[in-house]
Order: sequence, then structure tokens, then C-alpha cells
Amino acid sequence: MLTAHATDVILHAFDWPYPLVEQRARQIQQAGYKYVLVSPPMKSLKKPQGTKWWQRYQPQDYRVIDNQLGNSQQFKSMLNTLKQHGVGIYADVVFNHMANESSVRNDLQYPSTTDLDDYQANKEYYQNQRLFGDLSKPLFNHDDFVEAFGIEDWQDRWQVQNGRITSGPSDPGLPTLRVCTNVISQQQSYLKALKKLGVKGFRIDAAKHMTLEHLKQVWTDEICQDIHIFGEIITSGGATQPEYELFLEPYLAQTRLGAYDFPLFQTLYDALQPKGSLKSLVDPYCFGQALSETRAITFAITHDIPNNDVFANLVMTQAQEWLAYCYLLGRDGGVPLIYTDLNTSGIHGKDQQPRWLNTWNDPQMLAAIDFHNRMHAKPMTMIEAGDDLLVFARGEEGMVILNKSVRAKTVELSSSATWIDLLTKQTFLSKAGICHLDVPAQSARMLITD
Repeated sequence: MLTAHATDVILHAFDWPYPLVEQRARQIQQAGYKYVLVSPPMKSLKKPQGTKWWQRYQPQDYRVIDNQLGNSQQFKSMLNTLKQHGVGIYADVVFNHMANESSVRNDLQYPSTTDLDDYQANKEYYQNQRLFGDLSKPLFNHDDFVEAFGIEDWQDRWQVQNGRITSGPSDPGLPTLRVCTNVISQQQSYLKALKKLGVKGFRIDAAKHMTLEHLKQVWTDEICQDIHIFGEIITSGGATQPEYELFLEPYLAQTRLGAYDFPLFQTLYDALQPKGSLKSLVDPYCFGQALSETRAITFAITHDIPNNDVFANLVMTQAQEWLAYCYLLGRDGGVPLIYTDLNTSGIHGKDQQPRWLNTWNDPQMLAAIDFHNRMHAKPMTMIEAGDDLLVFARGEEGMVILNKSVRAKTVELSSSATWIDLLTKQTFLSKAGICHLDVPAQSARMLITD
């Protein structure tokens, strides 16, 4: 279940409308991506003037896809077009909670009576969007939710997995679903419906907030068959960190599901700081600072980091983020996830353009993905590791050099081969069995033999 996709790069098309993903299907395939992760395909609030990205993470109904990014018909069309180009879809799913609609009503019926009336008034439209179930009845009611209270202690596992995610004391928060027969049944029906359409993977949003009992009951062997699943469990590092031991370690021990490799992300982030050392990237798994290669979803940035103030300090500089991607796409193990958006955060780069708008098809990114795909299954061997310089080989045909220093570096390699840097197309010739490879400051080389 987990190893089948272990070398396939996923494009995180964050908050892209489904028709836009479909429109770019051929470009996505040509760029070397094997899968696209799309925002939650379910019913959530939509308005003519648009809604904020986080509305996509406040479900109103699983039985229909109807949100700001598109509907069921557009989702199916996107999926089929991508399939024609050999690209699969991962769906983001939100099972911990439902939408906070406390500003307009006091009950806990989902969808609301207003939405159910809308289903009946526009019966033909909603039947065309239906994935499963009887749209004349509610999906959930009051009995499907735990008692309402906001999380206060984020290192109390019981609170985190039973309380409501809120924005503060005055916010009633997101109604947390209870582990009960109806909730499990509806969530499984939703997953089965998406699998039947051809969805190839799932990202579990807010998995940290779900009990292991909930996760185990929903993600049965039948549902996990031939599918890649990974959970979002945010931690501030690996082994010895409280969040790791409270949430991620039990999840990894008691399920077979994959997870975001936050331990490796923190290791990378620290290593790439001016006072950090690239030596920590030699074998982070050995020290509990990375997940096993068959469970890990690796990343240099996730959608939460630039779009939530609480994580804003984890946004790397552009130079650091690029070196992180070169490491992740150059190394062996894990499933690299490449983040792109439509300027959701409003953060701009050095060129004054939206920072992550064109990450997905940046020429250097495409070259790094090309290196990753070429090096599939080739062993990784460390050659040199220092505070500012890291050199490792992939088989006999590939090599990655990272230089985080503010000064250029030269690597002397015992080799009679001619090396080509895929990132710059520069060629390096060997003389008398020695090849000198220059690496500019704060840059990388991803080399293959000619």
C-alpha cells in the first residue's frame, strides 16, 4: 500500500479550482509529476465573491462536491482528463470536524435545514453532484458530535483529540465529530465513492486531532487497498519532542498509514540556517529526525506554513527553500510533495512576484524532478558532509551537491566521467581521473553522467 508510490512526485495544487487543474493536465504530466493533491472535494461554503481558503476545510456535506473550487461534475472531468495523461489524483479529506456555522444557527445538523431545502429546490443540479446517500435527509445531527469545548492545552492528547479547534476564547470552534456508527459509516461511504471514481490517494487533514480508534475504524483494509494514504500530524521535530511522542509516534506504531515528515522538515530547516550544519542531513532517520522512507511525505513547505500566522516563522528564504527541495528530490526515500498556490498568502519573492505561484513549473524545479525520476531505485551514498557542504551520489550515474555557504565551493571528485548539471546544463570534464565541480554560493548541483 505504501511503497507503490514511494518515488512518485505529488504536485500540491493548493486551492486550485478543479477546471484549472484539468486545463493544465498535459503540462503537469510533462513536468514529471505522477499525482496531484487537490483541496477537499466536498460541500463547503461558496459565495459569488469567493471565500477564504480555510472554508474548504469546513465541511457541510460529504455526499456532494459543491464548493468554491468546483462541483462533482467538474471534479470527475478533471480526474478523467488527468487519467488520460497518466496522472492520478489525491483528495484532501476532512474527517475531524464539520463547519463552524454558529454565526447563523444554533443546531448541529449537517447539512443545515437551509441547505437541505436548497437540495430540494434545485433537485436536478444536486442529484448530478451526488456521490452517495439520500440527499433528502441530514448527514449528521447533534448525536454525532462530542461535547463542545475549546482546546486549551495543546500537549494534552485527550483535549487535542476531543476538543474543538478554535481561533480564541470567543470562537465556538469547529464541531468535533464523535466516533460512532453513523460517522464511521458516512466517512467510509465517502471514501468508497471517491475510490470508485478513480481517486488514487488521500491526505487526512488534522489527523493529529483524530483518535487512533477513529482512524482505525475509518481506514479499513478494504479502503486502504491499492491506495496511498497519509496524515497531517504537525510536530516541531522528531524523537524526544513532546508532540512527536504524544501524536506521531503512536500513529506510526498503530497504523500502516503514511505521514508528513515534519521531523525531517525541522531537521532541514535547522540545518539550512546560518548556524546550522548540513551534517545533520547525512542520516536523519538513524537519529529519529526523519520518518522511514516508506511512510514519509517529504516537503519544504506545506499550505499551513505561509497561510497561518502561527507557522509564519517556518517560511524559509527562497535560497533555503530551493536547497531543501534539491535535497528532498535528490535523496532516496519518501514521497516529495511540491507546494504551489494562486498567491493565497500574499507573500512575494525577490522578483516581487507571488512567491509560490509558479513553483510547480519553474524550469529549475522541473530539472530537479527530472533528476528524481531518473534516479529511481538507485542507492544513495554520502561522499562528503560539512557544516556548509553536502555531497552524495545516487548509484554511479547521479550526484547532488548542496552549498549553503555565502561563498562558492569546489568539490574535487575522483572520476573519469563527464558530468552534466541538470539545473544549469553546465558540463564538467574530468582530467587525469579528477573532476573539479564548482558550486556557487547558496546553490546546488544535480549532476548526471554523460
